[in-house]
Amino acid sequence: MKFRYIFLSMLIGVSSLSTFAAKREKTNVEERTKLMWVDLSGNWKTFSSADSVVYYVDKCKDAGFNTLVVDVKGTASAVAYPSDIAPRLSVWKGVTRDADYDFLKLFIEQAHKNGMKVFASFNVFCEGHGLFKKGICYDIHRNWQSMNYVPGKGIIPITEIPNKATIFTNPALPEVQKYERDILVECATKYDVDGIMVDRTRYDGLQSDFSNYSKIMFERYIGDKVERFPEDIFEWVKDEKGNYTRKEGKFFKQWIEWRASVIYGFFKDTRKALKEARPDVLFCAYTGAWYPSYYEVGANWASNKYDPSKDFDWATKKYKKYAYGDLLDVYTNGNYYWNVTLTEYRKSNGTYKNETDSEISTGEHLCVEGGCKYSHKLLKDNSFCGGLYVEDYKKDVNQFRKAVKMNLKESDGLMIFDIVHIINRNWWDALKSAVAEQEAEMKAK
Repeated sequence: MKFRYIFLSMLIGVSSLSTFAAKREKTNVEERTKLMWVDLSGNWKTFSSADSVVYYVDKCKDAGFNTLVVDVKGTASAVAYPSDIAPRLSVWKGVTRDADYDFLKLFIEQAHKNGMKVFASFNVFCEGHGLFKKGICYDIHRNWQSMNYVPGKGIIPITEIPNKATIFTNPALPEVQKYERDILVECATKYDVDGIMVDRTRYDGLQSDFSNYSKIMFERYIGDKVERFPEDIFEWVKDEKGNYTRKEGKFFKQWIEWRASVIYGFFKDTRKALKEARPDVLFCAYTGAWYPSYYEVGANWASNKYDPSKDFDWATKKYKKYAYGDLLDVYTNGNYYWNVTLTEYRKSNGTYKNETDSEISTGEHLCVEGGCKYSHKLLKDNSFCGGLYVEDYKKDVNQFRKAVKMNLKESDGLMIFDIVHIINRNWWDALKSAVAEQEAEMKAK
């Protein structure tokens, strides 16, 4: 879809950045949130022993990090701790963990000894791993799975899409929302975690969810009947070469708005439930940083003080009402790009296809520097930690160091995804020096 995207040079003026500049100047440089992510699947073997937990928590502390994001619910439904709600993951990739081995507890104990925080992370609306055919969408709750509108196939269950790695639920289902919320509250009350971090708290993509339940709820939302479903939302049109393009229907924009209201409602209710159960726990979230196309997954992570209808033709006037950035205590997003500076981006071909995109994107937000500056515009008075994906720089450690420094410089913190890549590449010294150099530069100003 073509949108009225205006380049950052026009969108972001000095006045729009002044609030955040003042905020960063008042914040002690060393105390800014620096997150190291510990993915559940990628680190399963490494952190199946207590010695490894102790060793790498200390390594993170030495590298300048003050917060660990410990993944405890991956995409295959099971959680890595004894739960009364969700199944427990005990075997993964051929490695078995003993029933009495509580790695989340170990992480919390060791981190707190080091004066660090721990956020327990959850892949929220994912309940199945498509490659291993594991998860409750495959057995216990098949009716929870997303119904996707696939070109050439029509509306089919997500588990029937070939090579689909991540199996999403339908976020609009009340029973899905209650189940996921209950797990988050359970963890917050069972463990002394400092925060609950939610990931994949969204739709699978623009193709989901086209179930009959979603149709009924959407009709209730707009107060009208959708006579041609899904064509009145959009339809896939095949050309003479066999390629499919999307043709928007009369309810497309309202559909985008309604999906955002579903995700917003989950964030609002979940924050309330967490704060009632444990007022001190931080409510945190991760998303991709590519806001101009993130409407495709129904997640409006901006502040409600920002009005996207002024910049994009997919946004209604009401879309800003469902922005959830103001509900979060900590927010981090992924500036997952090779190009670090705006200068580098401008010298590139200017195109990129992000993980959740249905089409190729353009725009100066598609680099680390531009992504951070754009996020400030969207989030208004809310702070955020700019994140990077280590493997984007696997061919060049110096580019990695530049990305670390840029995120620290242009956002209110830093997030590294993921520790497994730092370990495998032995980039601890590169990471530590980049953090130290940037903080020294910031303190000197």
